[in-house]
Amino acid sequence: MADEVLTEVADNGVATITWNRPDRKNGLNKSMVDQAIDALESVWGNDACRVVVLTGAGTSFCSGMDLAARIEPDEVTFMRRVGHLCTLIHDLPLPVIAKVRGGAVGFGANLALCADLVVASENAVFGEIFADRGLSIDGGGSWAVPRLVGLGRAKEIMFLAARLSGPEAAAIGLVNRCVPDAELDAQVDAWATRLADGPRRALSIIKQQLNKSYERSFADAIEAEAIGQSLAFRSTESREGARAFFEKRPADFRSC
Repeated sequence: MADEVLTEVADNGVATITWNRPDRKNGLNKSMVDQAIDALESVWGNDACRVVVLTGAGTSFCSGMDLAARIEPDEVTFMRRVGHLCTLIHDLPLPVIAKVRGGAVGFGANLALCADLVVASENAVFGEIFADRGLSIDGGGSWAVPRLVGLGRAKEIMFLAARLSGPEAAAIGLVNRCVPDAELDAQVDAWATRLADGPRRALSIIKQQLNKSYERSFADAIEAEAIGQSLAFRSTESREGARAFFEKRPADFRSC
């Protein structure tokens, strides 16, 4: 089986997962789904990993489902497997950054939105084109897009099969940042390095709390914060953060 998903872990703990079917604009098929799940599970179990960057080889992030490929073994099983891939990204106890160049279309758009942070090039295109193909939404888009841009705007995007440029996506809050293509790598590297140097446990708790924020009452959120903060207070990270504050120096969370 060809390496349709590549994983590289840098010395600083930044794990880069690359969709690697550039000849098909990184269109998704069964083997790519399976390899992506394996890659994410491997990163999850690797204590050396501190942040994840998702990106695509070639000129596109991901062109969505490869409609030329067979859906195996059947539609429901395949889509549940795809859903498991998206859930791994969403639940991974590490910050995940999507670095988007070129097309992020259909499932590819929503795959990017599974990440915690999305940085797009000015040449990026986010295409929620499902309705034009006679298809419903997948990739978690029905959950993510309304939370990012509001229900009314989400319906406009989905009903009209909108294609948004990187600048347009950033302007409405669909993605975090849009930068010139020449600056994309440097912007993502800067964020990834900052997060990799950050407090691993605290960032994991923050991610979990924010992901559940729309599903909790205020009282439930307060209780979850009490539990999360009690765990953080007991950590070596918090002690290092306090020492760094009093010693007037940057915290060295990696020493924890």
